Amino acid sequence: MVRKFTTLYRHIIDEERKIPEATGQLSDLLYDIALACKVISLEVNRAGLIDILGLTGEENVQGEAVKKLDDYSNEILMHMMKLGGHTCAVCSEEEENYIPMEEKYFHQEVLNKYILHFDPLDGSSNIDANISIGTIFSIYKRISKNGIATLEDCLQQGYRQVAAGYVVYGSSTIMVYTAGRGVHGFTLDPSVGEFLLSYENMKIPKKSSTYSINEGNYSKWSKGMQNYISYLKEKDKDSGRPYTARYVGSLVADFHRNLLYGGVFIYPEDDKNKNGKLRLMYEANPLSYIIEQAGGRSSNGKERILDIKPGSLHQRTPLFIGSEEDVLLAEKFLSEEVSKNGVDVKKQIEYKK
Repeated sequence: MVRKFTTLYRHIIDEERKIPEATGQLSDLLYDIALACKVISLEVNRAGLIDILGLTGEENVQGEAVKKLDDYSNEILMHMMKLGGHTCAVCSEEEENYIPMEEKYFHQEVLNKYILHFDPLDGSSNIDANISIGTIFSIYKRISKNGIATLEDCLQQGYRQVAAGYVVYGSSTIMVYTAGRGVHGFTLDPSVGEFLLSYENMKIPKKSSTYSINEGNYSKWSKGMQNYISYLKEKDKDSGRPYTARYVGSLVADFHRNLLYGGVFIYPEDDKNKNGKLRLMYEANPLSYIIEQAGGRSSNGKERILDIKPGSLHQRTPLFIGSEEDVLLAEKFLSEEVSKNGVDVKKQIEYKK
């Protein structure tokens, strides 16, 4: 008996056919990204055998030590975008400035109308420990009409994304993407070299009993943030508490687990990171687009992530993302803290279904 299966490319094409004005360029771009991630997956799986683990000895624009596999992943994605000819500019977390594509790389038949943002290897500090890591990407339509892309093309609000996704390199390699019509997941079958549909129309539960946060930073948080986490750990059967802590320390891995089973991932501002630590364009925006398509919610604690107007390519932001009711509860604690001028309001806030 032959099992029916759907490849990533077939799924992308079928989805794009539902749009009368579609040119097929977005489908090809998504497939180019998937191909680059297949190559990265191969290198991740044999990293220890070909001497690409460890540090390059350099720092990226964020002032962080660059891992060899970070650099390799960045180069692969850049190279694939040039070969594919569907982008007019590429923005990478590893690059200080955006990279406009030279006209020789432009697609000859249609205008190169897409901007690609990506984090080539999220969670790379976990590479040497063999913990799940991933690639995050985000696609926008250009604003300018022709010629070389501008910085304005690259600094758009998250709600203007036309597609976003991520790839998890773990016990299996899984690609999850949305083009604004639901969230779908594909598992790489190494025997045939194809991403096969394994999760269709993914939906995150409205409420969970799981939270993901680095509690080692507890002393650096605001009072409202401390109250929120303390509240989650209290015992109360009616509200489903205490919550269970699940924190890998790799954003893609934590996000993927919460998307499947429900949960809230939190990286708040603190005394050291006044503007948060995660990147708006490379991490928060794409994952927020995905989570909203899956029925969840994303916020910086005060406003919707996708509404934030970026001021720079490497802008940082606090992030509360996951099950809708859990994010709403976090926002309530933070807003109560502001309105009460720092008064301990933990006991005054009760969860309501």
